[in-house]
Amino acid sequence: MILSSYPWWWLALPLLLLPVWWHRQKRQRLKAEPLATARFLPSAPPEQLRVWQWRDKVLLLVRCLLLVTLIAWLAATIFPWRGDTVMIDAGADKAWAEQQISAAGFTAAARIDLPPNPLAWLRANERDWRSTARLLIVARADQIAMPARVPQFSHQLELRTANVPAAPPAAIAQHIVLAAPAARAPAWQSLFAAFDVAGNAATRHQLATEPDAGTTLIVWDTPATSPPGNWRAPHWWIAPSAAVTPSLATTASGATTSAIAGFPELASATKLTINGITLRYADSPRGRLWTSDAFPPRDADTARALYEAWQLLSAAPAPAYATPSQTFSATRSALPAITNAKPAYWLALALLALFILERTLTHARRN
Repeated sequence: MILSSYPWWWLALPLLLLPVWWHRQKRQRLKAEPLATARFLPSAPPEQLRVWQWRDKVLLLVRCLLLVTLIAWLAATIFPWRGDTVMIDAGADKAWAEQQISAAGFTAAARIDLPPNPLAWLRANERDWRSTARLLIVARADQIAMPARVPQFSHQLELRTANVPAAPPAAIAQHIVLAAPAARAPAWQSLFAAFDVAGNAATRHQLATEPDAGTTLIVWDTPATSPPGNWRAPHWWIAPSAAVTPSLATTASGATTSAIAGFPELASATKLTINGITLRYADSPRGRLWTSDAFPPRDADTARALYEAWQLLSAAPAPAYATPSQTFSATRSALPAITNAKPAYWLALALLALFILERTLTHARRN
């Protein structure tokens, strides 16, 4: 943040020549001693001899660092330097942006690129602007998410956004491992092919035979067989009709359920009915296990119901609402003091430590 601070203070860096010049010279006083044979000679004032040499190099270094830190503290803390400024979204239409800048009266203002999360960035760096400065943001509406609370600034901020047609989102790839015999694999392949078409083809399901780091789902439909111990995935679909063993287990509610080979956790699975599909699930070290009599679907209606149920179970992030064009008035009283800025606080501590060190070295040299 120092690099974005008031730049004229850095012109004071030539002051570093002062301690260098000070340390390059040595003043040595030549003492006058009275001699028995020279008592009747006229008196002469003592002479000084100046010798240029490097002395007290550690003290010289500390004093130079002290000056640099002082200049940095002044540059980062005391004087704001930015005036009227326009933050422009690089992806916005150039003609529209120029029109908005002219209409807002910012033709002569400085221009900078729109930073990521501009409202939060401006709030963190607002101390760089003079108290009389005005701010303008020109951007596409989808580049600035609407904050939960109305942001407060110590400067007047005008926000001008434009709604542009959003590009269709790229299809999300879902990596799925299918472990099923040749007779049952086509049913699963048809199911995921239908999933690719559903939802405006927003998701593409890629089938594989071995899991990797990107695997999101493992479909296990191998009769009476346990999966390899190193297989991991966030979710498992387990077909009970192919993997049910004759053993039985009793749940906490007293119901009797069939245990599935290789998945003892499903013996105490939780039952869930959603969109007409009955599912049982349980957590395990290898991932969350799901089983249902609908695995795999045997008709189109069951496949559609399973797709809708799985979409309801998938956690989707809430969409970010775009911030409309508006003007934020200056509310200086609601802002913390500028002196609480972290860079200034850090530089002040460094300045104090260097000053103490410089005084200590100076005292040690004199004594």
